[in-house]
Amino acid sequence: MQTSSGYHLFATELGTCGIAWGSDGIVATALPERDAAALVERLTRKSGTEVAEPPAFVVQAIAEIRALIAGEKRDLRDIELDMRGLEAFEVAVYRVTRAIPPGETLTYGEVARAIGEPGASRAVGRALGANPFPIIVPCHRVLAAGGKAGGFSADGGVETKFRLLAIERARRGAAPTLFDDDPAFVLKAPRR
Repeated sequence: MQTSSGYHLFATELGTCGIAWGSDGIVATALPERDAAALVERLTRKSGTEVAEPPAFVVQAIAEIRALIAGEKRDLRDIELDMRGLEAFEVAVYRVTRAIPPGETLTYGEVARAIGEPGASRAVGRALGANPFPIIVPCHRVLAAGGKAGGFSADGGVETKFRLLAIERARRGAAPTLFDDDPAFVLKAPRR
């Protein structure tokens, strides 16, 4: 039976991910954690939902997330997010971050400038660290200056961030990499 709210766990190339929804859209997503209990705790921290069979719009979101994590170029901007309860600054950061295409990156400073808050790089980092929609709001595509990692709040930290960027064949700078012409590179990324 489908309900107007709930959460669902699903398998991906990275491991088990999760998604939570309400009547106004997706309320949270979660990347793989060290165990199922930690994944459910992260997923339901803000949503407070129960496990449920996902409705059609969530099934479609799961399919898009799986495809992106499997290395397909997918734009997840059409997935409806419920951002009620978030601060205006966070919403602005998430909107700019959501517009970064797969395989591309911005810096924290570039995101800050894009929202009209130059000098707010650290605040952008904090907002992305609290991102309730990882992968849909692709915070892994935001780097520190000079192509450095910055942080990443998902399990595995920066290693997970770089795995996602490798799957998307993203560059951390303007120079080509050894793997730019290697279609098998995505398959070489280590699995959990």
